[in-house]
Amino acid sequence: MAAYRFIHAADIHLDSPLRSLALRDPALADLIGNATRQAFVGIVDLALAESVDALLIAGDLYDGEQTSMKTARFLADQLRRLDEAGIQTFIIRGNHDALSKITQELVLPAGVKLYRGRAEAVAIERPRGEVPITIHGLSFAKPHAPESLLPGYRPPLADAVNIGLMHTSLAGAPGHDVYAPSNLADLQAHGFDYWALGHIHLRAAHAGSATVVMAGMPQGRDINEAGPKSVSLVTVLDDRSIRVEERLTSIAEFRRVAVDVSGLSEWPDVVAAIGQALRAARTDTRSPHLVARLEIAGATPLAWRMRRDADLLKAEADAAAAGLGDAHVEKLVLGVDNPALTTGDGADPLVELARLVESEVLGTAGYRATLGEWAGQLRGQLPAELRDLLGVDEEAAARLMEALAADGAEDVLARLQADAPPGDVG
Repeated sequence: MAAYRFIHAADIHLDSPLRSLALRDPALADLIGNATRQAFVGIVDLALAESVDALLIAGDLYDGEQTSMKTARFLADQLRRLDEAGIQTFIIRGNHDALSKITQELVLPAGVKLYRGRAEAVAIERPRGEVPITIHGLSFAKPHAPESLLPGYRPPLADAVNIGLMHTSLAGAPGHDVYAPSNLADLQAHGFDYWALGHIHLRAAHAGSATVVMAGMPQGRDINEAGPKSVSLVTVLDDRSIRVEERLTSIAEFRRVAVDVSGLSEWPDVVAAIGQALRAARTDTRSPHLVARLEIAGATPLAWRMRRDADLLKAEADAAAAGLGDAHVEKLVLGVDNPALTTGDGADPLVELARLVESEVLGTAGYRATLGEWAGQLRGQLPAELRDLLGVDEEAAARLMEALAADGAEDVLARLQADAPPGDVG
């Protein structure tokens, strides 16, 4: 018989706003916009189906202080389902929900424990003879926590299985700001048996003197949160050993799908290659929905036509995805090249123009300096929260502007090809 069972989740980001996706495809944005809610309902369903003792949420239940009462009522309804089944919920606040007024004002069911800005240790009522369980937690008091929170936690209770809830960036991860940094070795040496972590959106589990699990997130929101998403079902056995199982929760799964069009010279062949890549990705997708970003690459004489008629190519890709069922194309990324640029054939005037643009314009120091000036002017006109879109530093900004300039040159050449008389271009 299992001594104690709980679900460990984090970074749910209920009703997180979607910006660029909503602009590109409102229908797809509606799917992803509701997916965080559906994933949370799935977590509650899983807790009920598995008859667990508790749900632990390691921060960022909400996405920010702008959370609406509609979101709060949804959350209260779901937590009430757990409470009515005798399942306790333990929640800490992370950097995104630290200032949420809803978190502070919402009346939660009796079975919900929301930790505050000072560490607490909650001893779980257990039948006589069962393994004692203590759950430790500490919420962010402010959105920023530049120092480790570990010194603030209470020491482990003797004879109990000690479980710690913490929101932390650990030693850091790409794409994540540093919050409450902590060292894995220090966590394992603290004396707890299990650390339920949140903040980094990619799941990771570490064995040792303590089991340390970063839950990841239950539902991705964009291509930078690609792959299947999950929670952890944790079992504390009678011998005090701990078993961790990953359980899928994502409704929609973002995936980067590579399409190789090297050597293809006919439009139907390109469409067929897209369909084949989508079919393979749909087969490999574990979640109910696939949201694909098609990364089309290779040397093909259709390169400029594909850039010119990218909208038609997107329509073909959408049709192929629709035929697979519950598959969606979020975006096309074209990394195609015209093979004539490398053959040395100077008969095509557009090919010669492309070589001149690359050698006499894009690669020059003067042009790069001009791009830098434009980027600086544009950055100054953007809201503060959007300025990093043009690069977090001078080097990143230069790389981005050069890439945009190269893509722009290809698009201009594609348009010129469209306007040229038949037979004048390759």
